[in-house]
Amino acid sequence: MAELTASHWMYLIGTCLIILTMLFRQNVVVPAIVMTFLVGWLYTGSFASGLQTIFQSSLTAAGELFNIFLIITIMTALLQSLKSLGSDRQMITPFQRVMKNGHLSFWILAFVTYSLSLFFWPTPAVPLIAALLIPVAIRAGLPPIGAAIAISLAGQGMALSSDYMIQIAPMLSATAAGISVESVADRALVLSLITGAVALLLAYFFLRKHIQLPDNSCQEVKKMAPDSSPAKRLTFAILVPVTFLLIITYMVISKFSSALPAMEGGAGAALIGGSALLLLIAASASMKLKTALQKSSDYLVDGFVFAFKAMGPVIPIAGFFFLGSGEFSARIFTIAEGSEAPSFLFDLVQAGQQAIPESSFLAGFGILLIGMITGLDGSGFSGLPLVGALSGALSESVGVDAATLAAIGQMGSIWIGGGTLIAWSSLVAVAGFAKVPVMELVRKSFLPVILGLLISTFMALMIF
Repeated sequence: MAELTASHWMYLIGTCLIILTMLFRQNVVVPAIVMTFLVGWLYTGSFASGLQTIFQSSLTAAGELFNIFLIITIMTALLQSLKSLGSDRQMITPFQRVMKNGHLSFWILAFVTYSLSLFFWPTPAVPLIAALLIPVAIRAGLPPIGAAIAISLAGQGMALSSDYMIQIAPMLSATAAGISVESVADRALVLSLITGAVALLLAYFFLRKHIQLPDNSCQEVKKMAPDSSPAKRLTFAILVPVTFLLIITYMVISKFSSALPAMEGGAGAALIGGSALLLLIAASASMKLKTALQKSSDYLVDGFVFAFKAMGPVIPIAGFFFLGSGEFSARIFTIAEGSEAPSFLFDLVQAGQQAIPESSFLAGFGILLIGMITGLDGSGFSGLPLVGALSGALSESVGVDAATLAAIGQMGSIWIGGGTLIAWSSLVAVAGFAKVPVMELVRKSFLPVILGLLISTFMALMIF
């Protein structure tokens, strides 16, 4: 176990300070920057290097998060081009027959997000849902924050925490614990459903008073697109959903058949982004061919402005928490390959594992807490080997099956960091598409998620 240094303790103070600032509903950018500087100064012993750490950490975070910013930019630009044609309103008309009010829309959004995310992960699923269903849900009376909560809890929370179809998460947990992947996956599925059911029900209960009556006005199409013909509006209202439906079909076939190459990593999001860019150009050209080049560029610029204006503050916050990971800290401190990089967050967690007493309930909730802490880096997956290894080590002494403990730790790590409560995770994409502040989304989701995790952990210790 690594020896804790002054920089470790400063990182711990910074983490507590940022969480406390969030609880008081204050902006955490300044505390994150100041604590990044102090950690860098203490670790390197150089004031100048501490200043450099502020820049390097934000640069590293920006590089890691840019794919999210880019997909927000592209989808926002596409929606802007469709709005100029009036196709955005035309496109949502068929969905209005199903999503008749805000209450029904909340649960339909959650169901569709969960179904897609279970097979493809939330990253490629969210842009599809955002483009097609969020405008319908909002028009049906669901507030934008309600749409964002339904998508994040169902996708980043319930679907990703079990990862039952792709099984990357249970494989990481099970391998570290030395047990079978199936045993962890089965328990994780049950716990994810319990956590998700509790979180979604509580979130809906808190939101229900803010759900409004449906907006049935149809006059905005003419006002927003006076120069576009009905034929053009209809063409793109059909073309965009059909394109995304073909992408979903392609991903399904690649998942279950060897006829097409498997979609791995960010391939799904890249396919959606590339298709959306071509649709953007086509829509701009359809509006007026003479100005198509300028308009396409303008829509992209507007998309970038929106993405960075809404999500830019996340970068320095993510930079601080990236210091806690050995992989990122090596890049931030420009440590040569082969040399040991500091892992402040994981060193602190390993040091605290000795404090877990030999009690089944305390061990279960202790593993949950450790999983939640490791999720603070915004990944959700980076802490799974640690909670898996701890589950395997503690299993016999506390009398709880290692698969159960590993599944509990997996819930904590992914629900928090995957994420539903971490503003510097992929949650920024959900907030961006719904056009709500990401910190407000975190605050609204906090109580439902925490209560869901506590109840599922209690149930796990009782059932398994």
